[in-house]
Amino acid sequence: MRRYNGRLFRVARAILRDDGAAEDALQDAYLDAYRHAGEFGGRAPLSTWLTRIVINHSLMRLRKQKRDRVVIPFAAWRAGDDQTTEIDVADEKTEPPSNAALRGEIRRILEQRIDELPVAFRTVFIMRDVEDMTVQETAESLGIPPATVRTRLFRARALLRQALERDMDVAAVNVFGFAGERCDRIVALTLERVREI
Repeated sequence: MRRYNGRLFRVARAILRDDGAAEDALQDAYLDAYRHAGEFGGRAPLSTWLTRIVINHSLMRLRKQKRDRVVIPFAAWRAGDDQTTEIDVADEKTEPPSNAALRGEIRRILEQRIDELPVAFRTVFIMRDVEDMTVQETAESLGIPPATVRTRLFRARALLRQALERDMDVAAVNVFGFAGERCDRIVALTLERVREI
């Protein structure tokens, strides 16, 4: 489980777009794999077999979510809530807090854009680019031809690149802003120097 947890969680997360649902699918997949361990014939690597089980459980959950969809908004943080969230904790102890916050924000934007990809593209992207699975492993896990894996990955990267470029274009409009107090200060200093001349 320790060896494959990261990969399998990310694959489930790519399909479900929810950490809790992905964890549940992962647990169900492990239980299913345990129950059917005798059926594993070794025709494919264990990692591919487990990935296929996780994909099946994730897709079943996704279908069930679509049938049972109920939206209940919760505040992300409530006053007096002592629980810490993932963003509250820096990844490295030696990293300055500002760098950790910046990296966390970039990761949040990237995860949001990945979540916006269609499920077929998102799943292939996570399996190939995040988990570094081979084309063959991905194809076998998803039950699709290798050429389809390549096409979906190419399309996923293009869509992700377009979304991130839009984010950059919007952000670039105000980069190195020179308005307000900063502008007023320079104008005042320049006019003062002009009067001196």
